[in-house]
Amino acid sequence: MTLEKILSPYDGSVVGEMPVASAADVERAMVRAQRAFEIMRKLPRFARADILARAAELLKARRDEFVRTIAAEAGKPLYDARGEVSRAIFNLTNAAAEARLQHGDEVPLDADAGVFEYQTTDADGRPASLADLDHAALASMRRRVGIARRFPIGTILAIAPFNFPLNLVMHKVAPAIAVGNSVVLKPAPQTPLTALLLQKLLADAGLPEGALEVVHCPVDVAETMVRDERFAMVTFTGSAKVGWHIKAIAGRKKVALELGGNGTVIVAEDADLDLAAARCVRGGVVYGGQYCIGVQRILVQESVADAFIEKLVAKVKACRVGNPMEEGVDVGPVIDENSARRIQSWVDEAVAQGARVLAGGSRERAVVMPTVLTDTRPGMKVEDEEIFGPVVTVNRYRDFDQAVRRAADSKYGLQGGIFTQDLRRAFRAIEDWEVGGLMINDVPIYRIDNMPFGGWKESGTGREGTRYAMDEMSEIRLMVINYA
Repeated sequence: MTLEKILSPYDGSVVGEMPVASAADVERAMVRAQRAFEIMRKLPRFARADILARAAELLKARRDEFVRTIAAEAGKPLYDARGEVSRAIFNLTNAAAEARLQHGDEVPLDADAGVFEYQTTDADGRPASLADLDHAALASMRRRVGIARRFPIGTILAIAPFNFPLNLVMHKVAPAIAVGNSVVLKPAPQTPLTALLLQKLLADAGLPEGALEVVHCPVDVAETMVRDERFAMVTFTGSAKVGWHIKAIAGRKKVALELGGNGTVIVAEDADLDLAAARCVRGGVVYGGQYCIGVQRILVQESVADAFIEKLVAKVKACRVGNPMEEGVDVGPVIDENSARRIQSWVDEAVAQGARVLAGGSRERAVVMPTVLTDTRPGMKVEDEEIFGPVVTVNRYRDFDQAVRRAADSKYGLQGGIFTQDLRRAFRAIEDWEVGGLMINDVPIYRIDNMPFGGWKESGTGREGTRYAMDEMSEIRLMVINYA
């Protein structure tokens, strides 16, 4: 097995080495995962829950190792890497709790008299007649109870992105373990070292051998796995282009897609402008804007636009940019220099089409300066596509309903935000704005890991969030018992 050097996106230094899996290595991993599933699917709830709970405690103890690995290989500032580890700990503890609570339902089969009569016969096979029965006779009749139970579906292929190399992996691995599946994980090519640490941590927590296999492999080998009918499900987080390609080639297996976004925030005239500006900056520049629910478009009511934009620009200019391994840095590099060039080209193209730069607008190698653009319009890439960089657009609106229509006029529908004191607006907006989540007096990046999370339109299909992902990764079997 060959080793690949994993490089820091900030300065190109070697962070570590990762084994590259061949097709034969992947086949062996698949066989081990299938074998592990036969154990996982019959483990009692407490055993699965205890593994997840022990993993959470181990992650607390090894927090700094994970933080520094994430910061080094992903270029994520230390503050945000610590936040990611905290979220992963919660993900594990919440999955442990949900594993203990997961249960089926009784399906009531005696809710309708006509159907009950039609479906019931006596011991001699004669149809039942309820017309002349008194309560005592009715109470003594044979009846049925239905029990709907959830069962794990098999081995799951999880394909993860680079921007949250621990927690977005955890959104797939923790619920899969909680319901009794096994997982073959393909981490992002830029950030596999965190996944390797996680595999070791779960093994130390008592996860059966093979229940989590990590394969760092080329794209063609990954596509072979997507097509492989031995996988019961593919769960993918990443770009819309790749996600819909995966769905097209996956065959009959279940597919869950968490794809791109074009996070829009509406700032109404009654908003707390200081809060709105602070949260929009955080939402726009966190981890260099490489966040599918990051703030990209801001629409502000014209009567407060000047005041809001002044606050926004000042806060953007105050962001500290630099080495993600240094304390206090707000914005580090994007994942590689090619991505930085692409982001810069979109900014330059928007300016050539009439947009104005209010802050930033430049880059140094893979570091893109936090940027604010105005006078942008639909049809520009910075408006229509997912920029995945620390760039926000800010434009004025006159009428709130007009702002909602502009926000909703996107091929994406992941999360959005509205700053207003008028909750009637919020309830009206969610009826017309097709997004998976709408944050009121906050920005789209707000996510707690037990929330249902997923998108509409090109933003994907299926839902993550511990309990919701557990439902996606299990299926119902109904048992009906006819008893006297």
